[in-house]
Amino acid sequence: MTSTTTTSPPYPSAQAKAGYRWVQLILGVVCMVAAANIQYAWTLFVPEIQKTFGWQRAGIQIAFTIFVLVQTWLTPFEGYLIDRFGPRIIVLIGGFFTGLAWIIDSYAASLTGYYVAAAVGGIGVGCVYASCVNNAIKWFPDRRGLAVGFTAGAYGAGSALTIIPIANMIANGAFQAAFFWYGLIQGIIIMLASLTMRAPQAGETRPSTIVPQSRRDYTLLEAAKTPVFYLLFVMFTMTVTGGLMAVAQLGPMSQDLGVKDLKVDLYFFALAALPFALLLDRIMNGISRPLFGVISDYIGRENAMFVAFMLEGLGITALATFGGNPWAFVFLSGVVFLAWGEVYSLFSATSGDAFGTKNIGSIYGVLYCSKGVASLLVPIGNLITEATGTWSTVLYTVSGMDILAALCAVVLLKPVLRRHVANA
Repeated sequence: MTSTTTTSPPYPSAQAKAGYRWVQLILGVVCMVAAANIQYAWTLFVPEIQKTFGWQRAGIQIAFTIFVLVQTWLTPFEGYLIDRFGPRIIVLIGGFFTGLAWIIDSYAASLTGYYVAAAVGGIGVGCVYASCVNNAIKWFPDRRGLAVGFTAGAYGAGSALTIIPIANMIANGAFQAAFFWYGLIQGIIIMLASLTMRAPQAGETRPSTIVPQSRRDYTLLEAAKTPVFYLLFVMFTMTVTGGLMAVAQLGPMSQDLGVKDLKVDLYFFALAALPFALLLDRIMNGISRPLFGVISDYIGRENAMFVAFMLEGLGITALATFGGNPWAFVFLSGVVFLAWGEVYSLFSATSGDAFGTKNIGSIYGVLYCSKGVASLLVPIGNLITEATGTWSTVLYTVSGMDILAALCAVVLLKPVLRRHVANA
């Protein structure tokens, strides 16, 4: 069942500024690329920090958990500020804190220092991420999957540009210098890009005629009273757990599986399995978000979720089984990230479809907190692995969660969302 679409009169201002929303999309993409390293390059630093200071890996990874918790659990508040003051000032603040976080890391000599930097980075990246995704949701109601997909994809693939140079600096014993210089550059880029960002004015956008979308703008309290809100939260938590664990643990996992430094030879170049996997993963992660976003614009969000979540579950199962082979490790980690990255485009686009855009900053901010819930499982994964001596138990568990979420998308979410839109 699709929603009833009313024919809107032409908007001269919208026609005059038809290309301006693409400028806003590009600015958001630039900001997301610059913010990506704090999350996605962290796994490169963990072994070096452990070797330098001799701390337990689980203790170091608490910093990653702090980062994700702060980034996600402050998002409802940041979303409220975005809805009220617009994206420009929030992204400017976010850029400053994003750069500052790695500069603090470069001087840290204790776990407390890394924990403080993680909290600062969580604030910064949270401001940038929430603002750019919300701006894409608001500017592109007719192509929401595409716009949010490219924006979120930039965050997933952005670190692909710097993975190899950062890895080379770390390999040469300069991980603190890598923290400092890349932190400085990232912060400056985001702050400059923020200066011309803004939200759309009335009449500058038009709704989709294909994907069912609510014509009502819900408040956060109204959204929280609907079944679709909680179903999205639970599914988001289940699907984000596996990929988030891979993001944080891929480096330690490759080391434990014995493939970290094994060369993967493609004849025209050879690269160690870990940096090769990280490079491929970032590319797949970036491709995933606009790819499945565009697909969802045509076949529906729920059908796209089913395909992606099922692929992720099967990919993680295969990684647990064949990950000891360097070729399989590289290829299967790429499959996992291809099927995982889209969660950030599909759930954000679906929340905009279900609840409107006026208060989407605070509504999607609360839904995004599911990432913080999932991050609590990352250190637990280390403890389980150390207790059992294998990653298989953890990987099979998160694989089951992904497959269950895939079934929920078509069995539960599809009918619930159709009724919700019809009632709205």
